[in-house]
Order: sequence, then C-alpha cells, then structure tokens
Amino acid sequence: MKLFPAYKSTTDGDQWGYINKKGSFEIEPQYELAHDFQENGLAIVQVHNKNGVINTKGEYVVKPDYDYITQYSEGRATVHNEKGVWVIDEKGNILTSQPFDFISSYQQGRALYQETNEENNNVLYGYLDRDGGILIPAQYQSATDFQDGVAVVQTQEGQYQLIARDTSILYKYPYEYVGQYGQGMLAYQEEGDPKYGFIDKSGKVIIPPSFDAVQPFSEGRAVINKIEDYLYSYGLIDQKGNIILEPTHSDISRLGEKRIAVGKAIKEEQPYLGVRYAIADLNGNFLSDYRYQNVLPYEKGYASAHDDENTFFLNREGKIAQKLPVVPGQGTLRFQNSLIQANVDFQLMYLDRKGNVIWRPKNTIRLNNQFRVLRMKYKPNPDYLVYYPVVRGMEDTSVQKQVNDKLKGISQVKPIPSDEKLEYSYTGDFEIEFFKKYLVVVEMNGSQYYFGAAHPMPTKIYSNIDLVSGTFYELKDLFKEGAPYVKVISDIVEQQIVEQEINVFPDSYKGIQPDQPFYVNEESLFIYFPPYEITPYVAGFPTFEIPFSEIMDIIDTKGEFWLSFHHRE
Repeated sequence: MKLFPAYKSTTDGDQWGYINKKGSFEIEPQYELAHDFQENGLAIVQVHNKNGVINTKGEYVVKPDYDYITQYSEGRATVHNEKGVWVIDEKGNILTSQPFDFISSYQQGRALYQETNEENNNVLYGYLDRDGGILIPAQYQSATDFQDGVAVVQTQEGQYQLIARDTSILYKYPYEYVGQYGQGMLAYQEEGDPKYGFIDKSGKVIIPPSFDAVQPFSEGRAVINKIEDYLYSYGLIDQKGNIILEPTHSDISRLGEKRIAVGKAIKEEQPYLGVRYAIADLNGNFLSDYRYQNVLPYEKGYASAHDDENTFFLNREGKIAQKLPVVPGQGTLRFQNSLIQANVDFQLMYLDRKGNVIWRPKNTIRLNNQFRVLRMKYKPNPDYLVYYPVVRGMEDTSVQKQVNDKLKGISQVKPIPSDEKLEYSYTGDFEIEFFKKYLVVVEMNGSQYYFGAAHPMPTKIYSNIDLVSGTFYELKDLFKEGAPYVKVISDIVEQQIVEQEINVFPDSYKGIQPDQPFYVNEESLFIYFPPYEITPYVAGFPTFEIPFSEIMDIIDTKGEFWLSFHHRE
C-alpha cells in the first residue's frame, strides 16, 4: 500500500502521519515531521528533534536517535549524531566501524568520505565500499562521486587523477584544476589562466579555456558562464565547443529529457529581483516565451512550474498540460503514484489527476469544545504571503475582534501593492505552542528576504493570550508587584549561557529587558532573543528555559496571568 505524508494542526503544533490514496490516515499523526516513503518502503520521521526511520506499518527500523538521516541510495543511508557521520543499511545496522566528518550518498557502490587531519587541520577525502569499509584512505585534497565507473581526485596542488571503482589510476592530469567527469569530458584550468575549458578523459584538450565558469556535460551539452561586473550570464555549448546559446541569459537550468529552462531577468536593470523562464530544447529552439518560474526537472514527460497566478505541469512542448491539474498559487506539483502531491503557497495537499482534492489540511485548530483558532490566508502579491490566526469562541465578541485585529497586525497583515514587483519577499505563518484552561500561546513566524541579500531575516513573536479577558500578557504580569524579576531572570540566563557554553558576542549580554520576549508552557518560562542581539545569525533565536519551580517565590500565583492556566489553590 502506498502511503503519503500528511499532518494535522493541533495544540502541540503540526503532527505528521501518513494517509492512503483515499485520504484517510493509515499511520496516525504523531511525528514532528514525516518525509515521503522511498522505493524501499522506508521513510524518515522526526520526533523530539531527532530523526528515525519507519516502515509502512509505522514500526521503527531506525529509532529516532539521530540529528539527521539522509535519503537511502543504493540501499545505504547516512546518519549523524554527536560523534559524527555513519553508514546504515535498510535494517538500521551501522556498517562503518568509526564515524567520519562527512559521507556522501552512495554512487555506484562507493561513497565519498571526509576526515580532518588533526596535525595541520587539512581536510582530506577517501572512499568507502558498500559494506562501509574504507576502500581508499582519506588522502585526496578534493574528490568527486563516481559516475560512469570513474571519479576525479586531486592528489596535490596542480595534480589530478581519474580513478576506477577498483581504485586503479586510469589517467593523470597536470592541471591547475580538473572538474567532475561528464560524458567523457572534464572541465579544466591551466596554471595562471582563470578561464575554463574541457579535456577528454585521456587529458587531450578538446575545448580550449575560454569560459569564466562551466558545468559538467550531460545530454551532449554543457552550461557555460560569462562573468561581468560580478554578474553571471549563461550559455550552452556542445561537445565540440560550438555555441548553442550565447552566454547572454540570466540563467540556464537543466531539466532532463532534452529540455532546458532559459532565464531572463524580470527587470534588466535590477537582475536580483529574479527571473522568468522559457522552455527550450538542446538545440536552442525556444518552445515557449518567458513566463514561468521555479521550473523543476521533467519526469515522464512533465515538469512542474508556476507563474504569478497558478502552479501547473508543463508538457515537453513547453506548454501547460491541459489534462492535468492547475492549482491557484505558487509552488510545486509532483506525481506520487496515482496521486499528485501539491506544495502550493506553503500548503500541502493531494489531488487526483483530474484535479479533485483527495486530502488537504483542516484550517481549524480546535483548542477545546469552546475555543478554536482558524488559519486564514492573506496574499495580496505573489511575493507576499501570510497565514494568520483568527480566534473563535470568546464570549465577548467585541473583545474577540480586538484580539484578532491585534493578531493580524503582529502577523504583518497590512496593505501591500498587488500590481508591482516587490524588492523583497515575505512569508508568515503561525502555530499553537501551548493551550491550557483559557491561556493560548501563539507562535508567529515571519521571514523577509530582500532579493540579492545574503540571507532572509526571520522574526518570531509569541503572544500569550487570555481567551476570557482578551489580555496579551507581558512578562511583568507573571510576577508579584515589586518583585526583582528582571535581575532574577537575568542572572539565571547568564548562568545558562556559561553552563551551556553558548557563543554570545563579547559584552552583548547585559541582562534581559522588563518587556523581554517570552512565552510559557505548563512547567516553564522561556526567554528568547532575536538573531544578532547576543549571538550570530546562525544561532537563530537563542532560547532559555526557566522552570517555574526555580522562581516560584516571585511568581504572582494569585494574578490573572498565572490563574489563566492554573487552578486556584
């Protein structure tokens, strides 16, 4: 039986399980995240921020003990824990006798692995066999996965080799750089020349260096680049070096099945705002105009794509497939056996091939018999999307309206022009972090990305809401009047920073603010900080848990905040 990942929104966040082709749950929602079942009948799931592997009966083949687990390839997957990376088989057995810094997916019975030399801190590469044993010790400065029975390795500066699966050396290349093998050709650079060309596997120069960057050959074609004023322009060549498409395009993406997507900047004077794609064949013949976005590779004659209004499948002629679903919004479509999996506007659903909805998530989170939270969508512009909460069930409807108006504001539901290209994208969503008695804690997340920037800027706001009075509680509301809560909590957070060895900026932590961002659950108070305030961006939102038992002497146990999720003593 084919199963498909799906979820239910609950008071504990989204809980994932698996549905059948009729849309009914066969494995009840119980995971924090659930991935697709693979061809071997196994799927990766996440529980308590740890990953494991289950079979179609929901039984654990690999217990959820790992920080991450890769998809299986050739019957092998890699798992990561505090010691490093290991190889496992489809029964969950660990095959490697030691952990490594990195292990790639298996290709042709071999897996590239990485070790760091403790003496000089250099990174070296070697290969594992299918049983997880060391086939070639870590000795190369760089290396590629095996393809067509060969791999490219760098033995020292300016020296490369082409090796076979049996570790024998086929050819040696005395070049500054040699790239990945593809259809008998390898990219290369000569010493002192920044340009790239191509050699054949024997080392004979086939295409002299003349390009600023290149990609490996596939289907008899290679994507080439010209770089000018730090901007890349893309073109296409054949295996003799003939130009199929001049390097004047904003992007070229390989789609397989002898098709490419050719990109053109939405605004030539502002190329960072993104591109629109046309579909072309490998001879440079254009099959469509520039109208598509996010075109995925072809699979059995169809490729997922979208425009500013809809998501759809393209046929091999570069046109919208007429007998397959067209879904409003931007996202992707994938064939999943008899169903189509749609991830559109960050919402998952399943359709049949006629476009009938087989399953979609319910947009109501029921807190109890009285209160519920609706998930509403606001999308005034293709680059602006917010899912925001709307509370229902409060007895005083005027107070309920005030609560919902405030939640819309926090969620960044605001006027946005619909008919112009924004210089940024914004997505927002929420989940219920905690509910008890008549206190609900809503976590609202946002991500704003200015096109061309290094990374998006995330936001996270927790609202602790009393569903009777409509109060949005502040941190001070938790404590007795006059209690030195700022100092007490500041000292606890400082202690946790030291004990947990958290990498904070020098002199950045000076204690919490009286209105410090926070949230609660049944047992603890959580204090958090936005990115960059006390830690680097990669640390996200550093959060500190303070059990109520540690601060009971200053908590106002007779106050409205405490009583909103506790019974009177």
